[in-house]
Amino acid sequence: MSIIKTIIVSGILSSLTSVCLAQEDAATLAKELANPVASLISAPLQNNMDFGIGPYNGSRYLLNIQPVIPVSISENLNLITRVILPVISQYNITGEGQTETGFGDAVISGFISPKASSNGFTWGAGPVFLVPIGKDYFTADKFGIGPTVVALRQANGFTYGALINQIWSIAGNDERMDVSQLFFQPFLNYNWASGAGVGTNFEITQNWKGDNTLVWMNPSVSGLTSLGKQKVQMSIGPRFNLAAPENAKAKWGVRAVLVFLFPKG
Repeated sequence: MSIIKTIIVSGILSSLTSVCLAQEDAATLAKELANPVASLISAPLQNNMDFGIGPYNGSRYLLNIQPVIPVSISENLNLITRVILPVISQYNITGEGQTETGFGDAVISGFISPKASSNGFTWGAGPVFLVPIGKDYFTADKFGIGPTVVALRQANGFTYGALINQIWSIAGNDERMDVSQLFFQPFLNYNWASGAGVGTNFEITQNWKGDNTLVWMNPSVSGLTSLGKQKVQMSIGPRFNLAAPENAKAKWGVRAVLVFLFPKG
């Protein structure tokens, strides 16, 4: 009987340990995902669906493919490469009954960032590049470069900070307007030990040459799960277009993100 009790107790303790470890892993992954310069390989697929755009009540689907690849460059520093590759399909935007589909211009950022945070604070800085691979209406047709910086603090489940970059065109089609564009993204997230989270960010784009401002607010809820052996994060929430150029403002939108995770080990 004592052997049976020992087996039962051992089984219970083993199960509890597995649950605790699973929660610890989930909490760690959620914390890393909230950090734009974490040492975590990931492949986010950010789906944006916006409706009621402009005078023709248009709609737009924007898929941002956003792989993040960290590389160790010294004992204390990482290089975090972040790519944003837009795939766009829109209807009734450029004219009634008109449809356009294709790639947008790619934005590639490289952040040099310390491997260890200090009192929960971390940062990253480096260059950002605009690569004109977009089609027709979706391209600036200009190569661009500029600086990018991110700074954030993580404590007690909260992550708060901001990312900023400024891009200037340096080459490209002389018939197109030059690029001088500021992007600013403050963010706030809270994650529970289970890996579930809530948060919001603002995406503010200032086009200095075109003299217009685009502002989106993106609140969301998120959670971690597995698709087979593949760890993923899923999030969803509404989008609010708080400011936009004339005749280009959306009435409402939705963002749904699927992030494939590749943690070390």
